[in-house]
Amino acid sequence: MKKIVLIKIRGCPYCEQAYKAIEELKAEDKNFSAAEIEIIDENLQPEVAEKFSGYYYVPSMFVDGKKIYEAHPGETYSECLANVRKVFQAAS
Repeated sequence: MKKIVLIKIRGCPYCEQAYKAIEELKAEDKNFSAAEIEIIDENLQPEVAEKFSGYYYVPSMFVDGKKIYEAHPGETYSECLANVRKVFQAAS
């Protein structure tokens, strides 16, 4: 699998949804459980986060430098889960 990059901010409720979705999908599919996920905290690592352009909201997830998922205000858990699944599929 290709490496997944997740950009987050501490305390973000949408980031917490993404973590929950990641764990659910890893439990569901053994291929997903092998995924390497690099987590970048935008506040603690701004110099690293700025290398990933084209996102405004967090969490944002990238595969091969391409944004696959960016949360949006009001996003439900089921929307998050579907989008995180797309990230894992893109990394497969």
